[in-house]
Amino acid sequence: MDIQLKRGLLDVCVLAAIKNGESYGYQIIKDMKPYIELSESTLYTILKRLETAEMLTVRTAEHNGRLRKYYSITNAGKERIEEFNRDWQEIIAIYNFVHRESDKID
Repeated sequence: MDIQLKRGLLDVCVLAAIKNGESYGYQIIKDMKPYIELSESTLYTILKRLETAEMLTVRTAEHNGRLRKYYSITNAGKERIEEFNRDWQEIIAIYNFVHRESDKID
């Protein structure tokens, strides 16, 4: 899969994982696990990128004597999910075209 496409899809997946309330790294990985495998190093790279893009905010709080980062989605992050949902119809159309053309080759 094209790395840029995969990166964009993973960004939206992480945003979707926190769209209903704040979460932390391990919980995000756990929530996504039934759908997609994501390593901690990949997740934290994505979280940093989304924070820089102002699609999520971060707060630090103590949990069981350790500091934990909690992530919350921003309006920009919610807008990115909505944009993805609108774009998805175009992606499906492209897939259908490619699939149809590959059937002709077989």
